[in-house]
Amino acid sequence: MRYCVALICLFFSIASFAQQKPAREKLIQFSGIITDIDSANVIPYVTITNLSAKSKRIAADYRGYFTFIVNPGDTILFTAIGYKKFSTVIPEGTPDSKYTIMVKLKSNVIDLPSVRVFPWATTEEFTREFLSMKLADDDMAIAKKNLSRSSIDGLIQTLPRDGQEIGSQNYRYNFDRMINKNMVQTNPLLNPFAWGKLMQQIFDGDKKRNEN
Repeated sequence: MRYCVALICLFFSIASFAQQKPAREKLIQFSGIITDIDSANVIPYVTITNLSAKSKRIAADYRGYFTFIVNPGDTILFTAIGYKKFSTVIPEGTPDSKYTIMVKLKSNVIDLPSVRVFPWATTEEFTREFLSMKLADDDMAIAKKNLSRSSIDGLIQTLPRDGQEIGSQNYRYNFDRMINKNMVQTNPLLNPFAWGKLMQQIFDGDKKRNEN
């Protein structure tokens, strides 16, 4: 009797396995494009893992496109750096041998805790640096330094002349040149021809006196 019951159970198990085997062996071409849910831009090189097929992995191309063979009921996981994980299950009752999906991943925003950076390793080092710190000058001290005699002399030597100073210098230069030109024309002492005429008159006077 026990042998009959065992044979009947074995028969039903083989029949059940024979009915499920064709469904599991059905192959489906799983394809799709992966984009950002906020900007609709494609996400390249996303890692795609088939958790139902011994974690078999593939990668999407630079356009965010992928295609590979799966079975109905497989769980597919999509992972990418900077994005939250997304998983989907291949429907069991897919009538066709092709299944297409549009995968939209959401950015994974991570809030890091604030970090305070101290330049001193110990409190004693901070105290020593604080006591030896040189305070900056206030506005009055800075103004006195800028108006000191040495500062003004340095500015005189380094700063270029402005338009008014250049115009005044050109005016004085032209005026002096005009005066010197008139002096050359009117002052006989500065005229070499006048000196020559004077010397000639002296020679003529001496000659007449010698003749007399």
